Amino acid sequence: MAKASLSIDEKHALITRNLQEVIGDDRLRKILEERDLRLYWGTATTGRPHIGYFVPMTKIADFLHAGCEVTILFADLHAYLDNMKAPWELLAHRTVYYEHIIKAMLKSIGVPLEKLKFIRGTDFQLSREYTLDVYRLSSLITEHDAKKAGAEVVKQVDSPLLSGLLYPGLQALDEEYLKVDVQFGGVDQRKIFTFAEENLPKLGYAKRIHLMNPMVAGLTGGKMSASEESSKIDLLDTTENVEKKVRKAFCEPGNIDRNGVLGFCKSVIFPLLKNKVVKRSAEHDGPMSFSNYEQLEQSFLKHEIHPVDLKNAATTYLEQLLEPIRKEFETEEMQKLIFNAYPPSPAPVHEKKKKESGKKEQRSTVSTPITSELAQNANENLVIKDDTNSTSKDDDPN
Repeated sequence: MAKASLSIDEKHALITRNLQEVIGDDRLRKILEERDLRLYWGTATTGRPHIGYFVPMTKIADFLHAGCEVTILFADLHAYLDNMKAPWELLAHRTVYYEHIIKAMLKSIGVPLEKLKFIRGTDFQLSREYTLDVYRLSSLITEHDAKKAGAEVVKQVDSPLLSGLLYPGLQALDEEYLKVDVQFGGVDQRKIFTFAEENLPKLGYAKRIHLMNPMVAGLTGGKMSASEESSKIDLLDTTENVEKKVRKAFCEPGNIDRNGVLGFCKSVIFPLLKNKVVKRSAEHDGPMSFSNYEQLEQSFLKHEIHPVDLKNAATTYLEQLLEPIRKEFETEEMQKLIFNAYPPSPAPVHEKKKKESGKKEQRSTVSTPITSELAQNANENLVIKDDTNSTSKDDDPN
């Protein structure tokens, strides 16, 4: 996908556009002077992906256009370690769901999958060498440092599980074992990125470059979250639900700072789609066309664009991205996958408490069959029945 005529400056501009922060920009330029970048983006396979995932997908398209070698990591083991956001018995199904939905997103924005590498965390994180490095790293960091590193990403509770404290260390080691120059993620990953920069050299490994995209505001004005239904639009929401949610989105006239609708236009719609038009009634001077996001932002700031008109335009363009994804999930096989990955919560059972004769109820234990054999069996269940560069245990992560 790289254009042969791109200069180093043009590649750099593509790689860094719409990012909030770059750590190691001098190193990035130095590598570009010698060769193309090797980069990875990882996602823990937890809650159902929402439209906010189009932000990193848009950047992945930029990276490929700039000639980068891009790996997408489906971090299944991380999903389990993060306070068991993905229960072990659902982990395999959710990982398959993530593979299908992410690939469907990439296809909907015109990214050829053959240009990408896909890998699961359990494909390499259970190896002897990786496991030894987990122990080596654990001997160098404190509980305080591990908790601080994961503060913006790992679920925070009063009595954290040890698994959550391992999370930042594994993410740091992934940079070495995926043999990349760059890790890309949201700005909420910054503490983990700095943790990796500080600690990988202690193991004799190189410090990596880190690229961070901004976090798009949710529909309620705060962070878009998979766990907060009112803040996000699911990638498989119906057209009616999409329209309803966008209509209810926080979009104050003239407010350009805490506006999820504008944020989505900036990070996704303008980089991907052409001919951006906001329709207005004739009494309000008719439709307005914009060649760049800054023009739209200024028009909204000056109250030339009403929130209702902006929402209607955003819905139209969003539907262009979502409709191909919905179609891929209409099959019986995909519907079964959704059910298995995210089964409906059982109805609450209201029972009278039975009096116990001085005996306390024992806490149930959680089975954690994390052994090489069981992990291999789990991976063997992750076979994807499609023709789109699906990942196998034999795929080369480099």
